Amino acid sequence: MKSSIVAYLLWFFFGLLGIHRFYLGKTTSGIVYLLTGGVFGIGWIIDLFLVGGMVDEANYKAGNIAAMEERMYNR
Repeated sequence: MKSSIVAYLLWFFFGLLGIHRFYLGKTTSGIVYLLTGGVFGIGWIIDLFLVGGMVDEANYKAGNIAAMEERMYNR
């Protein structure tokens, strides 16, 4: 199960390198971020609002539906 806390920490400290995207299984966009400095910093800022959804998507794809439902009800 992917953690929102870990994803946001990776975003904050290494987001311009796309490490949070690699963690969430988005290898192609992670490489783009790595080569462009988080798409020149703009993508890094936008990801502040997208990381939560990317975590949910990664957990859903991994079959962690129960974990996703638990997170939805504990908001």
